Amino acid sequence: MTEKSSADTDVRLGYISENLLEIRENIASAAKASGRKPEDIRLMAVTKTVEPIYIKYAIENCGIDLIGENKVQELLLKEPLLPLENVESHLIGHLQSNKARKIAGHVSTVESVDSVELACELGKRSLAVGVVTDVLLEVNIGGEESKTGMSPDELPHTLEKISVIDGIKVRGLMAIPPICENNDDLRRFFSYMRKLFVDIGDKNIDNVYMDILSMGMSGDYKTAIEEGSNLVRIGSAIFGARTY
Repeated sequence: MTEKSSADTDVRLGYISENLLEIRENIASAAKASGRKPEDIRLMAVTKTVEPIYIKYAIENCGIDLIGENKVQELLLKEPLLPLENVESHLIGHLQSNKARKIAGHVSTVESVDSVELACELGKRSLAVGVVTDVLLEVNIGGEESKTGMSPDELPHTLEKISVIDGIKVRGLMAIPPICENNDDLRRFFSYMRKLFVDIGDKNIDNVYMDILSMGMSGDYKTAIEEGSNLVRIGSAIFGARTY
């Protein structure tokens, strides 16, 4: 590493520390506004396109204990380069059924389960490597054709089928709301997700543990927490703008 690139790296590491300090303060404030404690909210560092040196720093120096990757291949390439002994890894991007065998055993949770077919394949592959994989059901809360996830109307029927699949455990819901022009519209999407989450939890379905509501990213995590999220997925606000 050249002297210039080393200096640039040091600057970016400093920004990561500062960013996480500010984010944790914002999480604490939003948690308080929703009648909860800061420790009730999980902070995920989304590591899409982030080089291992920066992820490693966030884990070892900034207390990050939960990371999320979008792509199977990227997760598997980074895995041996990171100190993950006490770190939870989630897959948060779309997962094709034919890649379930590659990810089983490498993450504790797949947050993007959107079909019975995928859930069956993930369950089968998880059992084959001797694990139970936690899953979140992805809801396309805005009905957008460009996004994956099941519709809110599909959710009860799909959940009923997924709940009986061996090798997986349903832990909650995940959603990405549409881009909204004002915060009130955004808040309504988050509020509706919270209602779905609570309603399902109240049904006490076997093998369904509604304890994770994953919603909120770099630009909207404070609103998401105020509306009930207990897991926020933050990437660029921690590591800076993504490079592709």
